Amino acid sequence: MWAHETVAGRPAWRHIPSGVVFRAVPGGTFRMGLSDAELDAVRAIDEAGGAEEDLGFFFAGADQARPVRDVRVEPFLIARHPLTVEQVRHWLPEYEDGFAESGTTTARLDEDLDDLLAALPFRLPGEAEWEYAARAGTTTLTFRGNGRPGEDEVLDDFADESRTAAAENPFGLAAMGSANEICADVWIPHFTDAPTDARPRTGDGPRVVRGGGGDLYPWQGCDEWLLLLSATRGAFHDFTAVRPVAPLPTARDV
Repeated sequence: MWAHETVAGRPAWRHIPSGVVFRAVPGGTFRMGLSDAELDAVRAIDEAGGAEEDLGFFFAGADQARPVRDVRVEPFLIARHPLTVEQVRHWLPEYEDGFAESGTTTARLDEDLDDLLAALPFRLPGEAEWEYAARAGTTTLTFRGNGRPGEDEVLDDFADESRTAAAENPFGLAAMGSANEICADVWIPHFTDAPTDARPRTGDGPRVVRGGGGDLYPWQGCDEWLLLLSATRGAFHDFTAVRPVAPLPTARDV
């Protein structure tokens, strides 16, 4: 079911039936949520004239990604990038995507989402797993640092292998934050009483989505760059991308 390969100079696991490339993310503990230092970094961007509009809405909503806490994450596999239209068609052959320009573009699921989740042999990432993977050992706004992310950092099509490789974070993952990606957790607008491990929070209601900087492309000057931050979170509505996760393969899986 799995083949161990080298992709863009890094170890990878390819799911043989679908061809989807996964990276192994090491376990560890990280600080989850929007830290005081990150809030200060956004203020610095704003004070330097890097925001298009008044960021009062962002600071007023900061508690949605707080309080910051230490979270322990176990090792897991996660797809190198969100599933593309071609990859979704492995499980849903009749899938059509009105948002996509080509088969190598990120698939954005709406009415087909439940069908895909039922067909996938994988699971959705927990919200803690997603943020841990996006941060990749960093504590800044994005893995690139505390600078204002630019529209050129949005990656939505994976036909150009060199561009995909250049966009990878230290865990070998590309496009974290570009599309909104659905997580296993139900949406709760804060981290109060959240677990200190990576277990998803379950319940009724919409699920959490992370990212979305590419879903508003081309940017209209509404501070869409905030959606590229590792800690940005929201509630699912309308459509979403899917970046599946899986357990680390065992000897019998290879």
